[in-house]
Amino acid sequence: MPRSLRSQALRIFRAAVRAANPAEAVLRHAKIGGGVLTAGRRKYRLSEFENIYVIGAGKAGAQMAQAVEKLLGRRITAGLVNIKYGHAARLRRIELNECGHPVPDAKGEHGAARIAQLAQHASARDLVICLVSGGASALLPLPAPPVTLADKQATTRLLLNCGADIHEINCIRKHISLVKGGQLARLAYPATVLTLILSDVIGDDLDVIGSGPTVPDRTTFLDARAILDKYAIWASVPAAIRERLSSGAPETPKPGDAIFAKVQNLIVASNRLAVDAAMREARALGFNTMALSTFIEGEAREVARVHAAIAKEIRAAHRPLKPPACVISGGETTVTMRGAGLGGRNQEFTLAAAIEIAGLKDVAILSAGTDGSDGPTDAAGAIADGTTLARSNLNAASFLANNDSYRFFDSLGDLIKTGPTGTNVADVQIVLVR
Repeated sequence: MPRSLRSQALRIFRAAVRAANPAEAVLRHAKIGGGVLTAGRRKYRLSEFENIYVIGAGKAGAQMAQAVEKLLGRRITAGLVNIKYGHAARLRRIELNECGHPVPDAKGEHGAARIAQLAQHASARDLVICLVSGGASALLPLPAPPVTLADKQATTRLLLNCGADIHEINCIRKHISLVKGGQLARLAYPATVLTLILSDVIGDDLDVIGSGPTVPDRTTFLDARAILDKYAIWASVPAAIRERLSSGAPETPKPGDAIFAKVQNLIVASNRLAVDAAMREARALGFNTMALSTFIEGEAREVARVHAAIAKEIRAAHRPLKPPACVISGGETTVTMRGAGLGGRNQEFTLAAAIEIAGLKDVAILSAGTDGSDGPTDAAGAIADGTTLARSNLNAASFLANNDSYRFFDSLGDLIKTGPTGTNVADVQIVLVR
């Protein structure tokens, strides 16, 4: 691959990641002055609170917690945030608990139970600051009886492999949990709750991000059962899941519930912010640039073919942009597992695109996750151009059929490995045509 095109695509992606820095995002939206905490348009007079508790979960939790410590320091009474393994940072007042993602583990369950206890301990004179970012759904596992952690793990794997999108997966999660779908706010009631949110969800739906632990839930048990039927996995999920969803248990709290009267949910960063920064970098590099959408979803390989078709149109007809052109999109695709390979949605996207643009000169396509991890791999994504297939002695179509994109790109050195970035605002796709 021409080094300049590759390096330019990587520069554009890194600009997107930098713009979603969690600590900076929190400090842009929350400020202290005159003993008052201002968060968005709301003000909190700190002298009115006896205790301030900080709780939460997500891949960006460590840096978000650092920002809250910078704001409030010794005013923080206690705090605990569940984060993904390898995403830790140095803190003084807030404890970090490293645990499993995307499949929850026992450390996550133990931490979630302690977080629930902290929330429940808060009184009407207390302020609870909740930090939510991408990955929070898996990192805050507190199963509702009779569901066990093992049941949640098995169900999570089924949902990740069947092609369900994040809205559908989180609907299930809410209804087999004691804290998701507004239930953490229920535990904290009647305390004042301020939730700071780093969105990794298409459309920034508050009740979907991290499964909305402090947000009114618009979904129902009936919706959850319908999703399992849609993907024909109702009979495959553990019996305890079926029992929970059919038990007639009390619904998650809905819009208008009194428990949300003193709850503020504030988005501090999102995929749109990252895409905007990527566009600025692309223009600075001399590209005619456009944002295709920040609502990209669907089967990764199919969405990739559309992006490849856009690249072909730019080369052939100079539309929708004249070369040098950069088309940027954001969102979160899904993968239906049909094979036994290794990869993630971004790597699968790039492999499918590589097949479509094979032989084309001066075209590069990149897809990567802003959190630095793509599926169960150590790569954020991958990059390809018209020479990718020619440079490989592997059968790209066979690797795609086996969902084995990681090994394909690893053989070429075309995986994007950033390590944990400390943020998570979904994925970014970059199409360059020189």
